[in-house]
This record gives sequence, C-alpha cells and structure tokens, in this order.
Amino acid sequence: MSAAAAVWLVLALALVAANLPFVNERLFVVGPLRRPSKALGWRLLELLSLGALVVLIGMTLEARIGQRHPQGWEFYAVMVCLFFTFAFPGFVWRYLRRHHPR
Repeated sequence: MSAAAAVWLVLALALVAANLPFVNERLFVVGPLRRPSKALGWRLLELLSLGALVVLIGMTLEARIGQRHPQGWEFYAVMVCLFFTFAFPGFVWRYLRRHHPR
C-alpha cells in the first residue's frame, strides 16, 4: 500500500469512527442494545476509544510503510480536535436536528 493510500484510508476510517457512536444505540457497536437511548457520556467514551483505535491503525500502517516517527503531545492534541470535528455531523444528527413524531 502506498503512503497516499494509507493516509486516505486512515482519514476515511476516522470519519466513519467519529460518527459511529452517534448513529447506533449499541455499546461499542457490538454490545447490548440501549433503550431508550445511550447517554452522552457513553457516546463520548466510545468516541475517545474509537479515536485511540484509529491512531493505533494509523501507527500500524505507518510502521508497515517505513519507519514510525515519534509523536509529541501536539500531534495528539490535533488528532483529538480533528476527531471531534469529524464527529460534528453525527452529533448534529443525534442532538440538534428536529425529531418529528411518527
């Protein structure tokens, strides 16, 4: 896999993983179904866990392509901000859109 393809793969995974906690009602995607709805705390915990998983996948791909570069705190701060930005559409869909009764 080329470096450019790995970057796009990690970005696509991050976009999907950031919105996943907001579009399903299961704990960590495969856990028990929560009714009536998961609390925001569970969603944030899932968001941070999936963010860590995406970073691990990115580090693994980087190691397979070549030498893995050490990262400072700045990298992780930017990653968290980017992950929260990617999660914005899911947050809006879950909490800010108007729900019409059926």
